[in-house]
Amino acid sequence: MRLTVIAAAALSAAAFASGANAASQNFPGAGVSTLTGKCAKLVVGNVDATKGCKGELASVGLPNGQVTFIFTSGGKMLGFQGDGTAIKPASNGNARIPLKMVTTGVGEKMTGQVKVAGTCTFGNPYGGKPIVIECSAKSKDTAFTGSFRTSGKAPKQK
Repeated sequence: MRLTVIAAAALSAAAFASGANAASQNFPGAGVSTLTGKCAKLVVGNVDATKGCKGELASVGLPNGQVTFIFTSGGKMLGFQGDGTAIKPASNGNARIPLKMVTTGVGEKMTGQVKVAGTCTFGNPYGGKPIVIECSAKSKDTAFTGSFRTSGKAPKQK
């Protein structure tokens, strides 16, 4: 699966993401997980990449606690990276992770990093029903937004 290769490349290239305790069943956890569903929104500054956004979302985690949610659109990647050890409960049974970085890439390599402030909010993907993963972050120059609705199927571990 192409997204798995992309996520693995992102893991080694950008030293991402984490082993965090969130929702149930330790999601997002260490390693690479993919979720299927529909990308509802992907916007960088004034550029709306929603139309080409893929129906898969990767969650990449490192043992150091970093977590990255990776959206893909038109051969490009946008990763929302945060501290998985700082995940806190949010409303409606969701969890929230604070973001510190947005990473960008083309093809199978992550090539850029931008310091940001923001959050990703997500539900329990193991509950057997669709959940929404929503990420929003701002750098000093640009706003980044991603929203993904899962199919209700549990994440696939890679």
